[in-house]
Amino acid sequence: MREVFIRALSGLLYVAFLLLAIFSWETSYLILILILGCVCMYEYLKLVQIKSYLPYFLLIAIVLALCYCELPKEVTLAFLSLTIMTNLYLIKNLIRPSERYITVAQKYIYLLFYIIGGFVFTIVLPSYKGEYTSYLVASVFALIWINDTFAFIVGKSIGKHKLLERISPKKTVEGFLGGLVFSCIASIFIYKFTALLSIQLWMTVAVVTSVFGTLGDLIQSQLKRQAGVKDSGQLMPGHGGIYDRLDSIIFASPFIYLFLIVLDYVS
Repeated sequence: MREVFIRALSGLLYVAFLLLAIFSWETSYLILILILGCVCMYEYLKLVQIKSYLPYFLLIAIVLALCYCELPKEVTLAFLSLTIMTNLYLIKNLIRPSERYITVAQKYIYLLFYIIGGFVFTIVLPSYKGEYTSYLVASVFALIWINDTFAFIVGKSIGKHKLLERISPKKTVEGFLGGLVFSCIASIFIYKFTALLSIQLWMTVAVVTSVFGTLGDLIQSQLKRQAGVKDSGQLMPGHGGIYDRLDSIIFASPFIYLFLIVLDYVS
């Protein structure tokens, strides 16, 4: 009972700080995600056994360059393309692993595009149209949390068929579908509350968030399994590390950003 209470309390504090930063002003959101990004970076570097301070400077430099420097749009699109390609390779390697251990070159490629790219597009996501929209990013985080919560509840209650047992023995197909369905239901309420997108588009965002968020969770589980650890850190009691909490959003955000800019272009 005490463990459940500690887990709930740390989770509530995490959500409260994040929502406070999101709804305060754009700079507070950027600073908080940068701080979380640096902590997540530390946990990732520890997992893959890299000792270097350079990745932290790279994260800060790339975020500041894309957010505050008037770079050509093609630069952002090129970085997005490389991030998406890296993530697609991670998905392929999740389903059909080509090697038991990742190489040094792969560690740095994942670092630059999977980790740093994930945080970059989590930060620029609410400003994809040029103006910071707090409700958009808050809604995406809400969809992530709803997907994770109901995937756990449904999987625990009726889950029988393993989703990817060799990577995450507790994840089930029923749990995944439960998270997906409840995310889609939540998107209807988000549509009524925000009216930022049509109901069909919000449901599409829910599907993209649920699918790629789950894949992000599995990819992080694969990295932890290769490192021989249960959690990426111990900063959040009952939850593990910051990387454990943000694995879904940093993997899903580039795909959500891509969907939104394509939608904006065609409309």
